[in-house]
Amino acid sequence: MGVAGCGKTSVGQGLATALGWVFIEGDAHHSPASIAKMQAGQALTDEDRWGWLERLGQMLADQAPVVLSCSALKRAYRDRLRLACPALRFVFIDIDKALALQRVADRADRHFFSASLVDSQFTTLESPIGEPGVVTVPATLALSAQVERALDLLTPRNNQETRP
Repeated sequence: MGVAGCGKTSVGQGLATALGWVFIEGDAHHSPASIAKMQAGQALTDEDRWGWLERLGQMLADQAPVVLSCSALKRAYRDRLRLACPALRFVFIDIDKALALQRVADRADRHFFSASLVDSQFTTLESPIGEPGVVTVPATLALSAQVERALDLLTPRNNQETRP
């Protein structure tokens, strides 16, 4: 989970591959109206997101074990997903605004999300740090290191201390 451009899809695919689980790309399940809104540079509202979160929650419940990439920017969104899948855990991919903006701009030709919405993502974000079941991975690490760090934090081996 995290803001646009943090690497949710790449890290999620890497985790799914490593775990042998199904991968679900959350962005693929937005309504056509929400996609059009984002393409037009309009931020989604809570009302725009509730149906999307319900769809994702149902997918989590139906297809577990699964890795889902989803912004889940507010605690209420994360809680909605936790209702559908109580054992759900989150990997928060922490990124600064400048890097997120650069990454979103770099992928503009292949993704519907407008770079003009990056500010609204950071405004909406309610940090999950400190919530139960949340681990944090820096977006500045190489992709393989992000996946390895997430796996280490999510699945500590033999009760050994995990790497910082």
